[in-house]
Amino acid sequence: MSEKKKFNRTSTSTSAFGTSGRVGHDSSKFYASKLYDGLRQETNGSQVENPIPESSLNKIFLKSSERMDELPDGSVHLMITSPPYNVTKEYDDNLTLDEYRGLLKRVFAETFRVLVDGGRACINVANLGRKPYIPLHALIIQDMQAIGYQMRGEIIWDKASSASPSTAWGSWQSASNPTLRDIHEYILIFTKGNFTRKKGEKENTISKEEFLEFTKSVWQFPAERAKRVGHPAPFPIELPRRLIQLYTFAEDVVLDPFCGSGSTCIAATLSGRSYVGYELKKEYVDLIEKRIRDEVTNPKSQIPMFEGVGNQPSNPEPEPESPTPNLEP
Repeated sequence: MSEKKKFNRTSTSTSAFGTSGRVGHDSSKFYASKLYDGLRQETNGSQVENPIPESSLNKIFLKSSERMDELPDGSVHLMITSPPYNVTKEYDDNLTLDEYRGLLKRVFAETFRVLVDGGRACINVANLGRKPYIPLHALIIQDMQAIGYQMRGEIIWDKASSASPSTAWGSWQSASNPTLRDIHEYILIFTKGNFTRKKGEKENTISKEEFLEFTKSVWQFPAERAKRVGHPAPFPIELPRRLIQLYTFAEDVVLDPFCGSGSTCIAATLSGRSYVGYELKKEYVDLIEKRIRDEVTNPKSQIPMFEGVGNQPSNPEPEPESPTPNLEP
């Protein structure tokens, strides 16, 4: 009988340019380098989680989320939202860029208060305009870090399979003034305080296949269609569902301070989590409640479980979700 070969795993360490090997990996030297001098570090805050009154759970509040008095400090485990684009859609005020950023900062500062230590905040955002281009995702990153959040990464949502057929490409076949037609959006990931949440007795619900796919930094699935949902800027249920599976345990609480079409609340319910939402318009609160009834109680409407890369249909319908906010007419 031949002797079995023994393989020794060689430890790796992070260089200035990183390393592809992650077995026995030691990154302490990298994080102790001057590159990280002056950057906010992980903080070990209180692990105490305060309960939310039952009367405030699984409820959409018809009010601004600039003050969430219904929620105690350290009571929410995950925030998922897609803030209104402020491009004079029917639910927006016509704010200046500074006013718009001020609104988001007030809401996200209040979110910081209600998040548990180690809680995450996930923001779906698209950049705006062309003359000039407004890098809204970069501005939000700056503002979130000023509030006290730590950035943990970003996901590129590739919407190519359902991209709008817009012809806003500028000068046709000419170097005079071509413009890019964005077919992606960002999902920005932040945390409050500690990078790690203690599991305790809580249950993970993510499968191995989902974990391997959802931890990639590019996601591919189609956008939602405004006509189908009845809201000018919906995002697909698959987006919050993935974030909920990745960043929460069973029975955690998910917050959406800009509820919009209610996709986050639906995904939370289908995933066995509680939700709290805020929305300014009564008609959208009614829409959300109807969608929850339809999507949750009707098995035919329920979102499919993960079935491989993208979880998207092989022949997605060509109808665009809505006029894409970062394309000029």
